[in-house]
Amino acid sequence: MKHGFLRVAAATPEIKVADTIYNCEQLIEEFDKAVEKKCKLIVLPELCVCGYTCNDLFLQDRLLEACMDALKNFTEHTKGTDCLAFVGLPMLVKGKLYNVAAAVCGGRVLAFIPKYCIPNYSEFYEARYFAEGNRRAFDVKFTDKSGESYDVPMGTDILLRCTTMPELTVAAEICEDVWMPDSPSIRHAMAGATVIVNLSASDETTGKSKYRKNLIKMQSAKLVCTYIYADAGEGESTQDLVFAGHNIIAENGTMLATSQRFKNQMVYADTDLGRIKSERRRIGTFATNKNEGYRIVDFDIKIEDLELKRFVDNAPFVPGNKEDRDRRCEEILSIQAMGLKKRLEHTNCKQAVIGISGGLDSTLALLVIARAFDALDIPRKNIQCITMPCFGTTDRTYSNACNLTKKLGATLTEIDIKESVMQHFKDIGHDPQVKDVTYENAQARERTQILMDVANQCGGMVIGTGDLSELALGWATYNGDHMSMYGVNGSVPKTLVRHLVRYFADTCGDEKLASVLYDVLDTPVSPELLPPEGGKISQKTEDIVGPYELHDFFLYYVLRFGYEPAKVYRLACHAFKGVYDGETILKWLKTFYRRFFSQQFKRSCLPDGPKVGSVAVSPRGDLRMPSDACSRLWLEELEKIQVN
Repeated sequence: MKHGFLRVAAATPEIKVADTIYNCEQLIEEFDKAVEKKCKLIVLPELCVCGYTCNDLFLQDRLLEACMDALKNFTEHTKGTDCLAFVGLPMLVKGKLYNVAAAVCGGRVLAFIPKYCIPNYSEFYEARYFAEGNRRAFDVKFTDKSGESYDVPMGTDILLRCTTMPELTVAAEICEDVWMPDSPSIRHAMAGATVIVNLSASDETTGKSKYRKNLIKMQSAKLVCTYIYADAGEGESTQDLVFAGHNIIAENGTMLATSQRFKNQMVYADTDLGRIKSERRRIGTFATNKNEGYRIVDFDIKIEDLELKRFVDNAPFVPGNKEDRDRRCEEILSIQAMGLKKRLEHTNCKQAVIGISGGLDSTLALLVIARAFDALDIPRKNIQCITMPCFGTTDRTYSNACNLTKKLGATLTEIDIKESVMQHFKDIGHDPQVKDVTYENAQARERTQILMDVANQCGGMVIGTGDLSELALGWATYNGDHMSMYGVNGSVPKTLVRHLVRYFADTCGDEKLASVLYDVLDTPVSPELLPPEGGKISQKTEDIVGPYELHDFFLYYVLRFGYEPAKVYRLACHAFKGVYDGETILKWLKTFYRRFFSQQFKRSCLPDGPKVGSVAVSPRGDLRMPSDACSRLWLEELEKIQVN
């Protein structure tokens, strides 16, 4: 697929123990299903050609010969396709029997990967039959159904590298291998494998499925890879064990797909190998060049443009589950408050100064200040809340600012700045009827001057209110609301600010305070720098720069993963299907890139503030970007996009 996506599958076929003819038919059926779904990689279970539970039948020559015949038939069937398949079978090599995964693509066997860790405890007796797999690959002769013989590498340390999709490098391990502390997949990932497949026959016991699921999920996270786990299921002997067909596809700690247990199923998903590549590039300690001794086997797949079969969250900063969201909100509020607490302690500061507008950002900042003061046992009356009404202030926001301050027990001071701003216009010769950027920014800078001067008077600290989304877009007045002595919201995106305020309202236990907070949440986002119309806010930020839910989505994928514009656009169209059309998304994506590049100079001199998530724009940490970088390459790519 385009943009680094790959459709993959894990399947559990119906089998009959030791009936290789029937089993091969079932394997072919599962393979055909995968091809029909446009999958480019399918993983089938351990020893699925004959069944994991053959036990002493593994010592029968007839069974081993039949398994090789079945592999030949399966391989023959894959001719004319480009889906890489992994099938499990017993294989006799140089007088020893191995439990192997055969990698097959386009009518050829590409590799034999033997099981490395052979369990021989509890219900497992594999050492009775199988030898430990060799790491360093050697060639074995394979004769296909037509009679053609060719060499196939056999060993655990083999990488299957796709020549048409650079992000795709596949390695394999078998069942027990992943349960061991020194799993082969560790060295495979360090050697460059982005996809790990596991052919498994893991019997089901009480509680094991949860452990298995967490194991695969965490292995994919630890190795920054896609992990595909195919499990044996119904059809295996139940003489002593039951197998549930628990198939799992995980990507860097995210569960993409999992099957219903006790029902033989195929699960498939579109994994994002571009995400894997980006994460490894970002994590400087993740070295992927330790491939000495590995055999590299090349293969090809056709890159197709398919509709994504993958959930893409349109609010990547906000957990969808309420319990997780509440936990995230509590954690972020704690990080913000602890960051401010340390700064106040270090400076021996007992006063905080904040411009309170009745909007979301200043509300959140005030709530954080109150937490920090409580932690330091400083009375909340030492929080100096300054409301500074001017030309655009509405009664609604003014009332909310005043009521919020009073409910929290802070000190409220009102300083009307209309006269001082008008005097400033007179001083610089600006016509107040010209409501341009000078008209707007003069108000923002006057407010910041007042806050700084009040802080000097009381020996306090000006707490900034601007959030991550505003900083990304440069939606702040330089040396106005852009500046403070400590910015508690600087790494909190706008979509999350709303949930933090709501969480505080839901949990504060004060109905009157909660009522004020809920009204703040219902108020349109606005800088209130232009006169109201009919007493209501006339200047709505999202009408000017675009919806914050879109910009936060763009921000996440541009900064977190470094995706190219076309991929960000594709993901946004998928995530916001039915909400925004492609033309609207493209319009605001262009706005995002233009503003993101042109406004870097504001981010280059940000005040200190705590990092709370995986995306931040501090020039001292996550974003070290030149202020005069050009956006041409990104915007030119957007111009080439054809809106459907």
